[in-house]
Amino acid sequence: MISVNQRAMTIVRRMMGDATALSIEVKSLQNGATVIDTGINVPGSLEAGRLFAAVCLGGLARINFCNLNFGEETLPGVSVAVDHPTVSCMGSQYAGWALKVKGEEKADTYFAMGSGPARALYAKEAIFDAIGYRDQADIAVLALESRKLPDERVAERVAEKCGVASDQVYLLAAPTASLAGSIQVAARVVETGLHKMHEVGFDINTILSGYGTCPLAAIAKKDMKAIGRTNDTVLYGGQAWYTVRTEDDAITSVIDRLPSSASSDYGVSFYDLFKRYDGDFYKIDPLLFSPAQVSINNMASGKTYRAGRIDDRLVASILMP
Repeated sequence: MISVNQRAMTIVRRMMGDATALSIEVKSLQNGATVIDTGINVPGSLEAGRLFAAVCLGGLARINFCNLNFGEETLPGVSVAVDHPTVSCMGSQYAGWALKVKGEEKADTYFAMGSGPARALYAKEAIFDAIGYRDQADIAVLALESRKLPDERVAERVAEKCGVASDQVYLLAAPTASLAGSIQVAARVVETGLHKMHEVGFDINTILSGYGTCPLAAIAKKDMKAIGRTNDTVLYGGQAWYTVRTEDDAITSVIDRLPSSASSDYGVSFYDLFKRYDGDFYKIDPLLFSPAQVSINNMASGKTYRAGRIDDRLVASILMP
């Protein structure tokens, strides 16, 4: 059985052993848990962000930096090649764990969206029934998108939910407005399309591999602005290719609904959308959350289907602040 936690731990050990060069900080909590700060109190680095994203993907993907052309503009980006995409993307990378640990005072409450291999140990999200995967490991690796470092209470909660000892919990943290934060969101381009497929009724267990490219967002001063920019990189600059084995009808019935342009909210920066809906994330059309262009190659028939496109002008206007 593939263990995403065991595979990710190989990358975590590398990060811990090279912390100074990566401009990250490793901290041991009183209960033995380990916290790796990749951008909260430290600058982090491009390589730290790449490794952070690789951890989120459970060690089942290859992530590289690249240049992407949008008309006359050239932007830095990432390419992501994913094997075992349902396990890697939906069983690990997807940010499906809303981790909230209440404190005595409201200010002491910790909240972060958790992604990464530990989700497959907790496995209480409905997606795990759909993909038929659970991890079995004695270590738990969780990635947290947060401006605040987790403490012992958070580590204990993760240990309890994952069924491991607290000294076997490894928590990676990065805010959205950081190098690591920008990179790890862009590296979700394949996962975003996969999740959209699942939401519109496509059997994601027929997907054999995934590949995607996505520009990197310029680092914003504040996290809310960064959330807008990083979402825009996928929605307007992301491209994803999938290899599947299924009936052609299964693809043609959903392909036009897969790209972000299928949404009525398409064409507006995510930050402006968020303000339009008074900060209520759930008012945004869920059909928006997908790459700008999606291609599916069906090995069973040899045919390839594509929907959506990159709008060079829109990418340049939104992603070049």
